[in-house]
Amino acid sequence: MQQDVRVINELVRKESAFIDDVVNEVEKVIVGQRTMVERILLGLLTGGHILLEGVPGLAKTLTVNTLAQTLDARFQRIQFTPDLLPADLVGTMIYNQKTGEFAPKKGPIFSQLVLADEINRAPAKVQSALLEAMQERQVTIGDTTYPLDRPFFVMATQNPIDQEGTYPLPEAQVDRFMMLVKVGYPTLDEERVIMDRQLSPDRPEVRKVITPAQLESAQRTINEVYLDDKVKEYILKIIFATREPSKVKGLEGLTDLIQFGASPRASVWLARAARAHAFMKRRGYVIPEDIKALAPDVLRHRVIPTYEAEARDISSDRLIQSILEAVEVP
Repeated sequence: MQQDVRVINELVRKESAFIDDVVNEVEKVIVGQRTMVERILLGLLTGGHILLEGVPGLAKTLTVNTLAQTLDARFQRIQFTPDLLPADLVGTMIYNQKTGEFAPKKGPIFSQLVLADEINRAPAKVQSALLEAMQERQVTIGDTTYPLDRPFFVMATQNPIDQEGTYPLPEAQVDRFMMLVKVGYPTLDEERVIMDRQLSPDRPEVRKVITPAQLESAQRTINEVYLDDKVKEYILKIIFATREPSKVKGLEGLTDLIQFGASPRASVWLARAARAHAFMKRRGYVIPEDIKALAPDVLRHRVIPTYEAEARDISSDRLIQSILEAVEVP
């Protein structure tokens, strides 16, 4: 097994060489926000969709746009609005007067990288159309089903404030996102750099440094990253602690604070994300620290606090932190 891990380590070092190139290109434009950039890269590497949440002006859209420029693939930004229709997203059938037949007109969802900007601004039918495409990797127009190109990756943003005129995503739909990443404010020094860059007339050019073929090759390598049975057991213990905290020593007090625990998607995505995280750290094996680093982003939209927890100002992040502290690390 040690021999196999050494082989995987060498393969990971070789295949992950483009990671630094991507980060360097993104940092030509984006100051700070390293965690957000890494989480979006994790989504690309695993095929999992990412939901970014943060107040306006934190460069969520700019980061996604910049990262898309580093990948030689088709990119489409869709601004979600209250009057958006499902046909505006997936397409519709158009009547051709010359032929007397209906022909499909494909919508912007037929891209490889899709940015759904302010997803909670669109009504439920539009959200459902997008989330169906995310889950099934296909779209139906008329009587015909069209597979979406690979890679197909959705990055969505939502604004946690100014809820007037928004349609919050139901928990069951949010569950289809691999991660919910919260984006915070930059530091004082970072904001000074941002100000200087914005006042400068020069605009840096971002090079394309990844091809879809390289991305697919990296994804195959990630599937080879070693995940020990003890680490798998650690993941499952964390997930089951969100559902039955009373059975874990030290978490008995969370029973009345968690309304719903994490779904089975959580254990699958946490394992996949941990492999990709190890890949980005140039390792051919997963360690418990990978799980701890990613658990809040994978679980925060899947662990639903009760009304009592909300009344006591206990967030899902606090609940997850308590679980990580209580579950024994292998």
